[in-house]
Amino acid sequence: MPPRHVLLAVGVAVVWGINFLAIHASLEQFPPLFLVALRFLVMAIPTVLFIPRPRVKLRWLIGYGLGFGTLQFIGLYLGMAAGFPAGLASLVLQSSAPFTVLLGALLLRERVSGRSALGVAVAVLGLGLVGLSRGVEGSWWPFLLVVAGGFGWALGNLAARRASAPNPLHLTMWMSVVPPLPMLALSLAFEGPEQIASSLTTSLSADAVPAWLGLAYTVLIGTVLGSGVWVWLMSRHPAGRVAPFSMLVPVSGLTTAWLVLGETPHLMELLGGVLVIGGVLWASLRRRPMEPSPTTRALPHTAGHR
Repeated sequence: MPPRHVLLAVGVAVVWGINFLAIHASLEQFPPLFLVALRFLVMAIPTVLFIPRPRVKLRWLIGYGLGFGTLQFIGLYLGMAAGFPAGLASLVLQSSAPFTVLLGALLLRERVSGRSALGVAVAVLGLGLVGLSRGVEGSWWPFLLVVAGGFGWALGNLAARRASAPNPLHLTMWMSVVPPLPMLALSLAFEGPEQIASSLTTSLSADAVPAWLGLAYTVLIGTVLGSGVWVWLMSRHPAGRVAPFSMLVPVSGLTTAWLVLGETPHLMELLGGVLVIGGVLWASLRRRPMEPSPTTRALPHTAGHR
């Protein structure tokens, strides 16, 4: 990858890491289930008006929206609203990687190499250390909610893989059409119209400005710009060269949460984070193939999207 493309990949990882601070700011104003509905409603309206619907089967579009857009953010937002640290959430959400490998093997009959199996085992061990550390503090429930968010992300990954969209960015944008209605129904049922109305009426005050800025950052910078640049990079380089940069997201998330919110992970959480990142990298990076012969070097090749 050229240096400018490397900088773009690092920049996206930083943008996505800061995204957890933006979510934290929005959760200070809005109840979590309603915030998920609001986030995707803001995306869905311009998507329906201006972006062509991706030519994929409807069930995979809905599956992607339910997994990636709905289940992931139910777990993440509820976990963070229950007190799970923003920086640590950026790390634990990486549980989506081992979940994706395991679900791909179980549901899609994908072959899991010994290297991938070892990487998944190391990542799971790291998550266990993080969970153990949070359990000692009596906060198992928020940790498990964020892990459930990672599981939802993995389900979305499988649906996106089966969709095989010609333009992945269009699929990402149209996914936003799925969550608003079910999330609004869940919010009305569990958070209640009074809490929703109160969050909206008080959102016009100066104290609510960080919440709106956080929502704008999540939608415009984190999703539209970040995903757009990422898809652009994936279309120009093999997935194995671009995907590992996503492991910088928890590094960015933990660092910015420490600088802005004063969150300091415990030693066991840091050790678990190293194992999670190392395990995912080990599973995702493939051994460099042998140098091709002059005959095979001339054959065309293709690279898939992650």
